[in-house]
Amino acid sequence: MARRDYYYDPAAPQANSIVVAVTVFAQDDEGRVLLIHRSDNDLWSLPGGAQEVGEDIRGTAVRETREETGVEVRVTGLVGIYSNPNHVVAYDNGEVRQQFAICLRARSAGGNLATSSESVDVRWVRRDELESLSMHPSTRIRVSHGYDHDGKPYIG
Repeated sequence: MARRDYYYDPAAPQANSIVVAVTVFAQDDEGRVLLIHRSDNDLWSLPGGAQEVGEDIRGTAVRETREETGVEVRVTGLVGIYSNPNHVVAYDNGEVRQQFAICLRARSAGGNLATSSESVDVRWVRRDELESLSMHPSTRIRVSHGYDHDGKPYIG
Protein backbone atom coordinates (compact mmCIF):
# COMPACT_ATOMS: atom_id res chain seq x y z
CA MET A 1 0.00 0.00 0.00
CA ALA A 2 1.40 3.41 -0.95
CA ARG A 3 1.81 6.06 1.72
CA ARG A 4 2.68 9.72 1.95
CA ASP A 5 4.05 11.39 5.06
CA TYR A 6 3.05 14.96 5.88
CA TYR A 7 5.17 16.78 8.43
CA TYR A 8 4.17 20.29 9.50
CA ASP A 9 2.46 20.64 6.12
CA PRO A 10 -0.62 22.95 5.98
CA ALA A 11 -1.84 20.95 2.94
CA ALA A 12 -1.92 17.71 4.96
CA PRO A 13 -5.24 15.89 5.06
CA GLN A 14 -7.07 15.63 8.38
CA ALA A 15 -6.19 12.51 10.38
CA ASN A 16 -9.00 9.97 10.71
CA SER A 17 -7.23 7.32 12.82
CA ILE A 18 -4.54 6.60 15.38
CA VAL A 19 -2.88 3.19 15.47
CA VAL A 20 -0.52 1.96 18.18
CA ALA A 21 2.78 1.33 16.45
CA VAL A 22 6.35 0.59 17.40
CA THR A 23 9.69 1.51 15.85
CA VAL A 24 12.88 -0.23 16.85
CA PHE A 25 16.29 1.36 17.38
CA ALA A 26 18.34 -1.84 17.18
CA GLN A 27 22.11 -1.86 17.41
CA ASP A 28 24.70 -4.54 16.78
CA ASP A 29 27.92 -5.12 18.73
CA GLU A 30 29.68 -2.47 16.61
CA GLY A 31 27.13 0.22 17.55
CA ARG A 32 25.57 0.32 14.08
CA VAL A 33 21.81 0.90 13.78
CA LEU A 34 19.52 -1.40 11.80
CA LEU A 35 17.69 0.44 8.99
CA ILE A 36 15.35 -0.54 6.18
CA HIS A 37 14.93 1.17 2.83
CA ARG A 38 11.13 1.27 2.65
CA SER A 39 9.41 0.07 -0.50
CA ASP A 40 6.34 2.31 0.00
CA ASN A 41 7.99 5.75 0.23
CA ASP A 42 11.63 5.17 -0.85
CA LEU A 43 13.01 6.44 2.49
CA TRP A 44 15.33 4.83 5.04
CA SER A 45 13.62 4.06 8.31
CA LEU A 46 13.77 2.12 11.53
CA PRO A 47 11.92 -1.19 11.35
CA GLY A 48 8.49 -1.27 12.95
CA GLY A 49 4.77 -1.43 12.51
CA ALA A 50 1.35 -1.73 14.09
CA GLN A 51 0.61 -3.70 17.22
CA GLU A 52 -1.73 -6.64 16.73
CA VAL A 53 -4.54 -7.71 19.06
CA GLY A 54 -3.25 -10.13 21.69
CA GLU A 55 0.32 -8.90 21.41
CA ASP A 56 2.33 -6.80 23.85
CA ILE A 57 4.48 -3.97 22.49
CA ARG A 58 7.74 -5.87 23.10
CA GLY A 59 6.36 -8.73 21.00
CA THR A 60 5.37 -6.27 18.27
CA ALA A 61 8.93 -4.91 18.18
CA VAL A 62 10.47 -8.39 17.89
CA ARG A 63 7.95 -9.57 15.26
CA GLU A 64 8.10 -6.44 13.08
CA THR A 65 11.91 -6.36 13.13
CA ARG A 66 12.12 -10.03 12.17
CA GLU A 67 9.49 -9.65 9.41
CA GLU A 68 11.06 -6.55 7.87
CA THR A 69 14.76 -7.32 8.29
CA GLY A 70 15.36 -11.02 9.10
CA VAL A 71 17.09 -9.95 12.32
CA GLU A 72 16.10 -11.22 15.76
CA VAL A 73 16.28 -8.59 18.50
CA ARG A 74 16.15 -8.41 22.28
CA VAL A 75 14.35 -5.32 23.58
CA THR A 76 16.42 -3.48 26.19
CA GLY A 77 14.59 -0.22 26.85
CA LEU A 78 12.59 2.76 25.70
CA VAL A 79 13.89 5.49 23.38
CA GLY A 80 10.66 7.50 23.46
CA ILE A 81 7.01 8.02 22.62
CA TYR A 82 6.23 10.00 19.47
CA SER A 83 2.71 11.40 19.03
CA ASN A 84 3.14 14.61 17.04
CA PRO A 85 -0.27 15.62 15.58
CA ASN A 86 1.62 17.59 12.90
CA HIS A 87 2.89 14.32 11.44
CA VAL A 88 0.22 12.40 9.56
CA VAL A 89 0.54 9.53 7.12
CA ALA A 90 -1.96 9.19 4.26
CA TYR A 91 -2.48 5.77 2.69
CA ASP A 92 -3.95 5.13 -0.74
CA ASN A 93 -6.96 3.37 0.87
CA GLY A 94 -8.14 6.69 2.41
CA GLU A 95 -6.78 6.14 5.91
CA VAL A 96 -4.91 9.14 7.34
CA ARG A 97 -3.09 8.30 10.58
CA GLN A 98 -1.88 10.70 13.18
CA GLN A 99 1.55 9.51 14.20
CA PHE A 100 1.71 7.47 17.40
CA ALA A 101 4.79 5.34 17.83
CA ILE A 102 6.66 3.89 20.75
CA CYS A 103 10.35 3.63 19.87
CA LEU A 104 12.08 0.81 21.71
CA ARG A 105 15.80 0.22 22.12
CA ALA A 106 17.04 -3.26 21.17
CA ARG A 107 20.15 -5.34 20.58
CA SER A 108 20.79 -7.79 17.78
CA ALA A 109 20.21 -11.38 18.89
CA GLY A 110 20.82 -13.27 15.66
CA GLY A 111 19.26 -13.85 12.29
CA ASN A 112 20.40 -12.77 8.84
CA LEU A 113 19.66 -9.57 6.96
CA ALA A 114 16.77 -10.10 4.53
CA THR A 115 14.40 -7.81 2.68
CA SER A 116 10.60 -8.16 2.74
CA SER A 117 7.63 -6.75 0.85
CA GLU A 118 8.11 -3.60 2.97
CA SER A 119 11.83 -3.16 2.34
CA VAL A 120 14.02 -3.02 -0.75
CA ASP A 121 17.23 -2.98 1.29
CA VAL A 122 18.24 -3.72 4.88
CA ARG A 123 21.53 -2.60 6.43
CA TRP A 124 23.47 -2.09 9.60
CA VAL A 125 24.48 1.58 9.31
CA ARG A 126 27.31 3.39 11.08
CA ARG A 127 26.43 6.70 12.69
CA ASP A 128 28.75 8.60 10.35
CA GLU A 129 26.85 7.20 7.33
CA LEU A 130 23.40 8.42 8.40
CA GLU A 131 23.58 11.90 6.81
CA SER A 132 23.97 10.39 3.35
CA LEU A 133 20.68 8.45 3.58
CA SER A 134 17.30 9.88 2.58
CA MET A 135 15.22 9.81 5.77
CA HIS A 136 12.02 11.39 7.04
CA PRO A 137 12.69 14.08 9.70
CA SER A 138 10.79 12.07 12.33
CA THR A 139 13.07 9.08 11.71
CA ARG A 140 16.17 11.25 12.09
CA ILE A 141 14.82 12.50 15.42
CA ARG A 142 14.27 8.94 16.69
CA VAL A 143 17.71 7.82 15.54
CA SER A 144 19.27 10.82 17.28
CA HIS A 145 17.33 10.04 20.46
CA GLY A 146 18.37 6.38 20.14
CA TYR A 147 22.03 7.34 20.21
CA ASP A 148 21.38 9.58 23.24
CA HIS A 149 21.93 7.30 26.23
CA ASP A 150 21.09 9.74 29.03
CA GLY A 151 18.44 7.33 30.34
CA LYS A 152 15.54 9.72 29.90
CA PRO A 153 13.01 8.66 27.25
CA TYR A 154 11.59 11.29 24.95
CA ILE A 155 7.86 11.98 25.36
CA GLY A 156 6.22 14.16 22.76
